[in-house]
Amino acid sequence: MTSDREADHSRRTTVSPGPDLDAYLARIGWTGERRPTAEVLRSVHRAHAVGIPFENLDPVLGTVPSLAVADLEAKLVRGGRGGYCYEQNTLLAAALRALGFRITLLCGRVVLGAGPGDVRPRTHMLMLAEVPGEPTPYLADVGFGATGSLLEPIPLVADAELHDAPRRHRLVNTPHDGPLAQWELQSHTAEGGWEAQYAFTLEPFEAPDFEVINWHMATNPRSPFQHRLYVQRTTADAHLSLTGRTLRVTANDGTRTERELTDGAEVLRVLAADFGIRLPRDTRLPE
Repeated sequence: MTSDREADHSRRTTVSPGPDLDAYLARIGWTGERRPTAEVLRSVHRAHAVGIPFENLDPVLGTVPSLAVADLEAKLVRGGRGGYCYEQNTLLAAALRALGFRITLLCGRVVLGAGPGDVRPRTHMLMLAEVPGEPTPYLADVGFGATGSLLEPIPLVADAELHDAPRRHRLVNTPHDGPLAQWELQSHTAEGGWEAQYAFTLEPFEAPDFEVINWHMATNPRSPFQHRLYVQRTTADAHLSLTGRTLRVTANDGTRTERELTDGAEVLRVLAADFGIRLPRDTRLPE
């Protein structure tokens, strides 16, 4: 007879099936040679970043997104939806592993928009991707919903710049109290300076860690993702963002336009037309 402890261990150690790589690559429009090279990593990362929108509709509508790969494929790959960082990067990690890359999940502390002395919890999912035969791993992240997000992976090298056109990024080491070095991703602004996005160490995180964080971010009454809509999409010539009912379009040259949507019905129309997000016909957004 199986004990409760043995049954629990079995549940925790069950290996999930691999991703449907054909369907995923078709979703992001990628048709290259399936080998674990730096060029494949770069091009798959960019194709995902522009192919699948960032959105937090599930928490806003009162549900917790599943991080099971099969569920992510049903939603993000086949369902005409996007997702937030845990969904996006779990899906990317599964695909990159299937392509032969070694992936280590990390957790970052968002510093974008933080005030002096603010200490936010580590809630952002990102990853290190190792290319066989290369000594330096890459920071990969397709789930940071902001204009300063990475379009391509960046080598883990302090002070080296990445020109992931039309954006520019760099990684720097920043001081903090702790035994591990702290890294900070920075994005180059239209004004010519560098703006911090998030900080992280190389402490590995596992999928169960993000199950807990995902639940917290989707259900905690103080979580911004539960109360306000955040949607992002990157196109060839602009970055679109929808925060609540405020629609912003930032062109590649940094110019920005902004307008307020009138009601939930217009939000749903914009989600479909501008962000490519398909929702059931009876969806009603909170007022």
